[in-house]
Amino acid sequence: MPGGLRTDLYELNMTASYLRREMRDVATFSLFVRTMPRNRGFLVAAGLDDCLDYLEQLSFEEGDLEYLRELGFRQEDLDAFRDLRFTGEVWAVPEGRVVYPGEPLLEVTGPIAETQLAETALLNAITLNTTVASKAARCVIAADGRQLVDFSLRRDQGVDASIAVARACAIVGFAATSNVEAARRLGIPAAGTMAHSYIEAFPTEYEAFKAFGEDHPTRTTFLVDTYETLGGVRTAIDVIRELALKPPLAIRIDSGDVGELARAAREMLDGAGLPEVRIFASGGLDEFSIHRLLHGGAPIDAFGVGTLVGVSADAPYVDSVYKLVEYAGRPVSKLSQGKATAPGAKQVLRSADGDVIALRSEAAPPGAEPLLQLVMQDGRRSADTESLAAKRERFQRDRAALPPDAARIEHPVSRDVPLSDALQRLTAETRTEMLSRQPSPRAT
Repeated sequence: MPGGLRTDLYELNMTASYLRREMRDVATFSLFVRTMPRNRGFLVAAGLDDCLDYLEQLSFEEGDLEYLRELGFRQEDLDAFRDLRFTGEVWAVPEGRVVYPGEPLLEVTGPIAETQLAETALLNAITLNTTVASKAARCVIAADGRQLVDFSLRRDQGVDASIAVARACAIVGFAATSNVEAARRLGIPAAGTMAHSYIEAFPTEYEAFKAFGEDHPTRTTFLVDTYETLGGVRTAIDVIRELALKPPLAIRIDSGDVGELARAAREMLDGAGLPEVRIFASGGLDEFSIHRLLHGGAPIDAFGVGTLVGVSADAPYVDSVYKLVEYAGRPVSKLSQGKATAPGAKQVLRSADGDVIALRSEAAPPGAEPLLQLVMQDGRRSADTESLAAKRERFQRDRAALPPDAARIEHPVSRDVPLSDALQRLTAETRTEMLSRQPSPRAT
């Protein structure tokens, strides 16, 4: 959708004012996360594709303009909005990369009316996707090679958000999603079992399992905890034998002491000559519970994670901001106490010694890798949209290079990223220059 109204009113107020006053010089805005959420040692950049889609389609339809007229915008504003498109460029950290607070995730450069108007939508996309990808990445680390399935659709905060959640989970390595529409759109596997209601709808658990095995013999997972979990395992064994079902086969445990039940179920399955039947766990899981289960020796092969990941329950947002850092060739900064920003278009340089936030104009030292890439020019993508597989491989490389204390599930340690010497000098100079242009406080 064109999306001209997918913004806060104050963005439109400012955009109209810029256009009325012929303020058409080039501005650069920097989007970054101020501080690390709790229980996080790193973040995963995500949401860039949504940002680029928005910028490419940014425009106002006639119905949008009529509504803005009702809000009190002048005809000259409506005429200017009608012609407005994004014509600038975007530098961004590719999706799937590990990042830290203070590092620009993307920087947008173009006429100030266009770059200002984009603020709200870009923040929305980066905040949701990065928040969920960072939570999901910790689940992948905790699972230590076991498969993970996104089960979050019914608890995600909106159906549109559920697509973003499934995508963010896929970027960091989830094997599948229960969200069928997301699976279709994203080209990832769909996965699902059965609900307790299905079993309750039959006179007995045995009849329910038999019916399901007959109807879905090539993708059979039995939910065994509707009545008595180990009794459900015995029933699953009987039905698997009776129907001569072949892998892939699994039982799913969704409640109780999952670790103890998994150990007992594994013994029963192995004793019945069914070592190929996997144990799938679900029910209020996240990285903390997965970590505890596996470190306790629970023989679980795969996990379904839902609510706690879909809404990133322990840290439901990242403190993302979008700040003007340059206008009309002049570096600018916000000087507010506790919220001061560094001026100028930037680059993040990553080396074996860690990351440094530098000016984009600085040459990268030997061995340093620039994280931000030019992804949009003249309002159009600079390259075709990447596959999810490419993003996943990028995350896997960065995950392998994570400092062990940043990757810890319990009490992770983040990294403070320093500014380069040149950026520190520009920051000090800009602060001095900007303060010199402000009126002195009146004596009282």
